[in-house]
Amino acid sequence: MRKKLIVIFIIVVVAGLSVYAYSRSHAQAKDGSTASSGGGGRRGGGQGAAQAVPVSVATATNQDVPIYLDGLGSVEAFNTVTVKTRVDGPITQINFKEGQDVKKGELLAEIDPRQYQVAVSQAEATLYRDQSQLTIAQRNFARYQDLFKQGIVSQQDYDAQESTKGQLEGTVRADQAAIDNAKLNLSYTRITSPIDGKVGLRQVDIGNVVHAADANGLAVITQLHPISIIFTIPEDSLPSVLEKFRGNPLPVDIYSRDDQTKLGTSNLVTVNNQIDPTTGTVKLKAVSDNKDGMLWPSQFVNARLLLDVKKNAVVVPAAAVQHGSQGAFAFVVKQGNTVEMRNLQPGVADGNLTVIDQGLAPGEVVVTDGQDKLQSDSKITTNTGQGGQGGKNGKASQPQTPGAPTPDAQQPNSSQNSGQQQQQTQGQHQRRGNK
Repeated sequence: MRKKLIVIFIIVVVAGLSVYAYSRSHAQAKDGSTASSGGGGRRGGGQGAAQAVPVSVATATNQDVPIYLDGLGSVEAFNTVTVKTRVDGPITQINFKEGQDVKKGELLAEIDPRQYQVAVSQAEATLYRDQSQLTIAQRNFARYQDLFKQGIVSQQDYDAQESTKGQLEGTVRADQAAIDNAKLNLSYTRITSPIDGKVGLRQVDIGNVVHAADANGLAVITQLHPISIIFTIPEDSLPSVLEKFRGNPLPVDIYSRDDQTKLGTSNLVTVNNQIDPTTGTVKLKAVSDNKDGMLWPSQFVNARLLLDVKKNAVVVPAAAVQHGSQGAFAFVVKQGNTVEMRNLQPGVADGNLTVIDQGLAPGEVVVTDGQDKLQSDSKITTNTGQGGQGGKNGKASQPQTPGAPTPDAQQPNSSQNSGQQQQQTQGQHQRRGNK
């Protein structure tokens, strides 16, 4: 009998433990589902708050917009001269420094003039001799005129004397020309600048013998004031240039190779008379006074030809204009911090601004950054610093430490505790009944 009671007691204990384990696991599963549903609600609230997309905006304004035509080109010296000698001889003096600005007629160098001075003296002596002979011939011809009138000399003698006088007159004139040529060669020993400009590197030194047939000159002089700019534009733009160029000076701004530094201003002076068929471009020439000396021969530049100025145009930042399958559009901010996607007709661009020909009015606000997250009627916020706020009652949610228990986990579960107490009470009653 006693053994039966022990067996029954063991069976009851095992059954009680089984019921307790089942109740505990069921309560934990219920709490887990409740917690997960609560977390999902919090996440859903976060998603609702995330619908306000942080963006950057700008206001459409009215302003005058210049219409430019850009072209690539290079600077060319208005005049370039290679200074060469006209006569042979050794250099005795050099009167310029490399890089010096010189004026027209300024002495640059001198060649030994002595041989040319001697040539002048020889030509002058020949002239004196022939002039004396001419004087005698003229006097003889005067006598022959009187004798011919008296019939003392024949017509043949008279004509011979007249011919002698004429030959000597021609000889005297040739002698005078020889003197002029000798003096001209003498003047060539003083080499002067033919233009105003800047002298380049020197090619000869004092003591070198130079020749008129030398390939290289003494130096190269380039005129920098004024200076010309040759640039090209597409042939499609030629009609608009010709239309504006008739009777109106067109200004051309000159920029550096990287298109960042303005080097000067110029005016368009001519358009080439033919189009290059290989490139489809036409050459234009502008002239600048180059007062600052920023333009240099053979310098690569960017030219901006001002064609027109668009008055009171509606402009927005270029980043506001987007392009899609339906064409250009922009997100326009409406009341209530929402946006609408509006089709636009953009015009010319000026730097970071774009002219809007149709679709926007002055004062309207457009989105300039963050468009990839927007669609029509999207909620936006322009204050990116408040984008992290959320939680209940508008309070900012506090960051959680990884691994720390949540506030819900720290509170005891009342339903779980009540189930445990009931199971313990039932087990006690069963044990008493078995005893």
